[in-house]
Amino acid sequence: MAPSNSAIVDANPQAGQGRPLPKKESDLFKNVVKHYEQKQYKKAIKQSDAILKKYPNHGETLAMKGLILNSMSKRDDAHALVKQGLMHDMRSHVCWHVYGLLHRSDRNYNEAIKAYKQALRIDNDNLQILRDLSMLQIQMRDLPGFVITRHNILNLKSNGKINWLAFALAKHLTGDLRGAISVIDIYLETLPEGCSEKSRGFEASELALYRNRILAEIPDNYEEALDHLSECQNVVVDQTSLFVSRATYQYKLGQYTEAKKTIMDVFERGLTENYKIHSMYMCTILELDNDILEDALKLSGTRTLPTMISLTDEQKKILLDAYETEIYPTYPKSTAATRIPMNLVDGDRFRNSLDIFIRKGLVKGVPSLCRELSSFLLLEKNGKYEIATDPIDVKQHPKYKLIVDMVDEYLSTLQSSNKLLSEDQVEEPPSTELWTLYLRAGLHELGAEYNEGIACLDKSLEHTPTAVDAYELKARLVKAAGDIKGAVEVIDHGRDLDRQDRYINNQTTKYMLEAGMEDKALDRISMFTKHEGNPEVNLYEMQCSWYELGLGACFAGKKEWGKALKKYSAVIKHFDDFHEDQFDFHSYCIRKVTLRAYTDVLKFEDNLWGEDYYFTAAAGTIRIYLNVHDDPSILKENEEPDYSTMTAAQKKKAKAIARKKRVQAEKKEAEKKKKHKESAENGGGGGGQHDEKLSLIEEDPDGKELLKADPLEEARKYSAILSKHCPKRMCTWELQYDVAIRRNKVLLALQALFRLKELDSNSAEYILRIVDFAVKIPSFQMSGAVKNVVTEECSKLLGGKSVTDFVMELAAQARSNPSTPLPLRAVIAKSLVTTKSESEAKAASVIIDGGLDMRELNVDSCRVALGYLKGFGSDASASVEKWILFVKELYPLVKDFS
Repeated sequence: MAPSNSAIVDANPQAGQGRPLPKKESDLFKNVVKHYEQKQYKKAIKQSDAILKKYPNHGETLAMKGLILNSMSKRDDAHALVKQGLMHDMRSHVCWHVYGLLHRSDRNYNEAIKAYKQALRIDNDNLQILRDLSMLQIQMRDLPGFVITRHNILNLKSNGKINWLAFALAKHLTGDLRGAISVIDIYLETLPEGCSEKSRGFEASELALYRNRILAEIPDNYEEALDHLSECQNVVVDQTSLFVSRATYQYKLGQYTEAKKTIMDVFERGLTENYKIHSMYMCTILELDNDILEDALKLSGTRTLPTMISLTDEQKKILLDAYETEIYPTYPKSTAATRIPMNLVDGDRFRNSLDIFIRKGLVKGVPSLCRELSSFLLLEKNGKYEIATDPIDVKQHPKYKLIVDMVDEYLSTLQSSNKLLSEDQVEEPPSTELWTLYLRAGLHELGAEYNEGIACLDKSLEHTPTAVDAYELKARLVKAAGDIKGAVEVIDHGRDLDRQDRYINNQTTKYMLEAGMEDKALDRISMFTKHEGNPEVNLYEMQCSWYELGLGACFAGKKEWGKALKKYSAVIKHFDDFHEDQFDFHSYCIRKVTLRAYTDVLKFEDNLWGEDYYFTAAAGTIRIYLNVHDDPSILKENEEPDYSTMTAAQKKKAKAIARKKRVQAEKKEAEKKKKHKESAENGGGGGGQHDEKLSLIEEDPDGKELLKADPLEEARKYSAILSKHCPKRMCTWELQYDVAIRRNKVLLALQALFRLKELDSNSAEYILRIVDFAVKIPSFQMSGAVKNVVTEECSKLLGGKSVTDFVMELAAQARSNPSTPLPLRAVIAKSLVTTKSESEAKAASVIIDGGLDMRELNVDSCRVALGYLKGFGSDASASVEKWILFVKELYPLVKDFS
């Protein structure tokens, strides 16, 4: 980002040691700055050299030349020159400013802030330096400093709109809400009547709504915020936001009748498919607490109030009457107006509504119909509803049984008479049977009946061989049944039917990555990248994180740790870029008065490191570094073996293997160079910028340099980020414990255990780690006081029991409860062996005696359980064979399970 250098132009160039440059050289210096701003770097260098030829110690010219070289990607030379210039003229604010700009370009913001502050000590009224400093302060969230800087700017130039708004924003971000309102009001008072900022227009509208948002954030100030909406109604352009805000304030104030009328105005503006507004409408009708409304507004998709909490029969009747008399008659074409009342009825009314809903979806051919129906499978937990996901809960749910019976009846009638209902007068088109089979297969998937679902899809593909959606669902079922390579074949065949469909192409790529077929996956994803050059470069430039995460997991599955780290680090780099990209918005959003959106962006950026993609990349990185720490021999795999200890035959064989690996590596490197050369000859997609990114992602392609880092230190770094930004995820504290225990940070590991217990005390991962911790306590190196604390707190986690009694009690509970989840059973069995509470054979019975009623029973959890059983030793060999037989009978398609 090229900085503005008005501060440099206005400066009085010094010849060094307090002597001004002569007029000729002073004019040359101004030309240097001018050429730099116009990006005419060669001319700027030439003229700076002309000054330095006569005055080689002129600090400001040296600093400017360094800044120019930095823009020409000569970073080392730039730093050397700027430091040299600073040494020759440490009392020049220009030198310090340039030094700050140099650090800013390196994203070393803290050092840049120090340099700017030093420049301001010399020239405390320099507007450009103050502006640059304020941008860095908001970037680094130094909010108190941001307020002071923006106040100084406003004092120096009070006739600038941006300065007023930036100061109001600073007040808002620091929590001085009344102060922010006061600044906006003073600014508006300085404006003449009839100006654009006071009349109806985008900027005036956004400023009014921003002021209103601040008013609403003041505790218990909804009445003033509501009054303000009435005052600014004629100015506001975004009337929908105004109505939604008004309805919210009226609800908070208990003005339910007025809130209902406002919500109806919102519906009138075309938001009849907004399920959050429907939730607000229902809360208004029932006059529920504010907390319930807040929770309802956080629901996603088509979930609304009746799918969040249990309502009484009377409440359901009130809502049903409201929809039947007000909403549906007014908006008969609204899907939401039809869909929501289905959650308010039971018995025959629900069946009749469901019948109409399903038949309509089958005739239209809606692929997402099964997912929509699954939202009716609600289970109450801790006073709130959750959608059933475990196959046991699904198959036991009465609404699932009802849906299955209805769909089976449709299929039977279709096959006998080409009608969905026997009393229908008109026959259905052939596509209806296809989508009915598709829906039935989806219901089989919900119940983990994969073989039956595949059979349904085979019928549907026999009926319509070109149904791409059926191939995708079949691939998903084959994968769930344990045959990922078979799933790849199925979905790739479906993809081949429609090569213009990016979605099915991406799904095929994901399956290939899961199957370890990274080369084929690249071929598939390359069908939708730029044709010229290396497709991986294009994918990196597009920040295609899902592909890089999939490829990272693929390499990790093959234990190619360096390559996996390289891909995870690419995703992490994307998030660093997201964080850096906000720099462009600090001045732009204030200038355009998009202050509401700007504050939303700042909140998003504050939570950036808690996003799913970043979490997955960081967690994958931590696991790899822990593997490297646990087995340092990983780093020696590519080194030459020690031939001195080998026989002649062994040495010959080892050298042949090493030679073969070397030849393969050289061949692969030659192919890459050839591709890069072809890319450059074809234009490479963007000249110098492309070449820069190419070298960035192709430098150390195998991640060897990443593997050389201190594994525990790297794992600690990412674990600390996750614990700060993702504290509500179980996996965060699992990784925190795993890292801390290896670093011998006992108290940190103990803290992680308490957080795990707080989140889910019955999870398998928590049980595994608390047992591990309790067993290792005697081996910890601790002082007496720390040991007493650790022992006492660990006893609390174990419920006052010994670790043996704790594990035995868990085993007894698992054996008496057939629905105990398989992952928990596997961990309990492992803990029994670890604590020597039972023999290996008896401990294994906790797993193999679970039967079909176990929750979380799937191919992946079965593989984990098999790994534990194999680790129990020869005494559990019979249990291993029994478990393999059980799993293969349950999942006949499962591969590589032995």
